[in-house]
Amino acid sequence: MSVHIGAERGEIAETVLLPGDPRRATFVAEEYLEGATLFNEVRGMLGYTGTWQGTRVSVMGTGMGMPSHSIYVHELIHEFGAKRLIRIGSCGAMQPEVQLHDLLLAMSACFDSSLNSLRFQGMGFAPSADFELLSAAHAAAAERGFAVRVGSILSSDEFYNEDPESYRLWAKYGVLAVEMESAALYTLAARAGVQALTILTVSDSLVRGEALSSAERERGFSRMAELALSLA
Repeated sequence: MSVHIGAERGEIAETVLLPGDPRRATFVAEEYLEGATLFNEVRGMLGYTGTWQGTRVSVMGTGMGMPSHSIYVHELIHEFGAKRLIRIGSCGAMQPEVQLHDLLLAMSACFDSSLNSLRFQGMGFAPSADFELLSAAHAAAAERGFAVRVGSILSSDEFYNEDPESYRLWAKYGVLAVEMESAALYTLAARAGVQALTILTVSDSLVRGEALSSAERERGFSRMAELALSLA
């Protein structure tokens, strides 16, 4: 048994969906998975395994930020044999054309964290999505008529930045949106030789100052969940 996940080996599927909010994990399990059973509630980080169209799938919350996310991703890979990790989360738009509720596929993840700077001794590393998953997600979205944007995002350690205009530097270089986990996910997946992809729903806009409510964030992301499940 791992330190932070109270499951037995075999209770977690090779494909794991990773929302930050554990309540969103419950929503996905209840709405989409058949025969879903709870495999973790340690520290309130709920995790479930069930089937989606006959394929075994797990979904588990990871908390906010790269440190928390990294703990669960590491244990899922190395303790439970996860092979395909798909983050489903929210993000803040950095470009004027990116609207609330838009779906984004994160091709790469910039970061302002020291996590990878320390890992690579000050050298640069480009955390990137698995191309097979990225391509499959893009095709699945087209089949379902879901409009998606593909590009780079920013994984930030700071939610409340003292400079509200700081995002503009990233925006100049085409970065679509900001969230807090994907750079860690892509780095750990690359090191372990497993697949990873982040699918995001735009929940707020740094450009226009708009935002969805917490209830909309928790339960309003059905297209993102369906798209992620199609990759299983």
